[in-house]
This record gives sequence, structure tokens and C-alpha cells, in this order.
Amino acid sequence: MQNSYRFFSNRECEYFPCHKTGKPDEFNCLFCYCPLYFFEECGGNCRVLESGVKDCTGCLIPHSPKGYDYIVGRLKERFEAIRNSGE
Repeated sequence: MQNSYRFFSNRECEYFPCHKTGKPDEFNCLFCYCPLYFFEECGGNCRVLESGVKDCTGCLIPHSPKGYDYIVGRLKERFEAIRNSGE
């Protein structure tokens, strides 16, 4: 994939890829830190450690080809809910 506003690959990063993948050419670094991390129901494959830390090691949503659309969609839903609640 080519770098754009929806996709960015940083192969020079010392952590690339930060998750195991069989498709490094499709690994999207745009959301290096997932904007959904603080969502209790983020929709990803995560687990909460005994320490209370959310472990997203098993999640590739932000790094997948469709990750941009998924994350932007979830953020829009959350912002709409906040707007409607009057917070």
C-alpha cells in the first residue's frame, strides 16, 4: 500500500512491526497508539492484565488495511454519543 492520509508505513521504526503479522507490506503505522485504547468496548482482541493494564498485543485493528475506517467510525459514534448526552 502507498502512504496516504489513511495509511503510513514506517519500516525504519525500531519496533516495526510492533505486532506479529504475516503481511508486513499491509502493516499500517498511522495509529501507532490506538485512539480506542481507553474505550472499554473497543472491539479489538485485547485483554486486561491483573495489573489493570490493557494488553492489545493480539489486536491488529489499527494496523490493518480497514483499520482507518473502523477507528474513525468508532470515534464518530463516541463523539455523537457525547454530543447527544450534553457532556
